[in-house]
Amino acid sequence: MDKRDRYRNRIEILQGTLDMLILQTLRWGPQHGYGISNAIRAGSADVLQVETGSLYPALHRLERSGWVESEWRISENKQRAKYYRLTPSGRTQLAAEQSRWNQISAAIAALMDSKESEEGA
Repeated sequence: MDKRDRYRNRIEILQGTLDMLILQTLRWGPQHGYGISNAIRAGSADVLQVETGSLYPALHRLERSGWVESEWRISENKQRAKYYRLTPSGRTQLAAEQSRWNQISAAIAALMDSKESEEGA
């Protein structure tokens, strides 16, 4: 697969959705950035891949919002790493994001399945 094919097959994460995915992975327990990225990739059967350039700004934004907290720890590989964990307000935010996501995905599904979309084709 050449670079163009990889780009064409790549799914861009909707703005705001990355925050929800990060919060969801942290619901399972504290994790460092690389672990968060792996959890998103594995949990989506390799469909979603979060680039470092998107992940860390999102983590910093979530931390500024008070939805995650971080601390330095020694990783399983014996290296110093910043671990992130979900705060109580982060759990509340995750519930709100999931509700909004359910509304949006239901609306998109309804539009894609509508009779009018078939007639316009």
